[in-house]
Amino acid sequence: MAIASLPENETSRLAALRQLNLIHSPATPEFDSIVEAAAEIFDCPISLVSLVEEDTQWFKANCGLDATGTSRDVAFCAHAILSAELMVVPDATQDRRFQNNALVTGAPHIRFYAGCPLSIDGEHRLGTLCVIDTKPRQPTDAQLRQLRRLGTAVEGLIRAHESTQKSETILENAMAQEQQFRRHAGLL
Repeated sequence: MAIASLPENETSRLAALRQLNLIHSPATPEFDSIVEAAAEIFDCPISLVSLVEEDTQWFKANCGLDATGTSRDVAFCAHAILSAELMVVPDATQDRRFQNNALVTGAPHIRFYAGCPLSIDGEHRLGTLCVIDTKPRQPTDAQLRQLRRLGTAVEGLIRAHESTQKSETILENAMAQEQQFRRHAGLL
């Protein structure tokens, strides 16, 4: 099994990911709807929005897999974030990077994988929207275009989450300043 190289910007990529406060956030119907749509488009049993952390990958949305994440060293998504292009593995048993991977040789017995890297700034690829099957397959160009489109929608949801986080921080700071102002005004 080939463990994925680290992206050249790994330190800043991890900082960007952590700054979002998205890891271990509650499930949302918007993210869930996208993985369900991707699974249906590909007729695959599994689809995920995966965020690649330092040692793990965590699933923000999960369709068809009874897990919240995996170790990064077995994560297909850790390979997919090394490029801005879609990563397609028609048959993992025939791919040197994955043929001895525990997720291929054991449950969930991954054979097919297609992943769309996710970035909200064009510089840091934070994770992927991916589809997985237990059978080898060759996706159509139309399916891959749809995966890219859904990936763009996921990036929009991540940006919306980031904006909400920033707004909440600004509101908290404003309320703290107002309290401080009221205390000072009371002293005067």
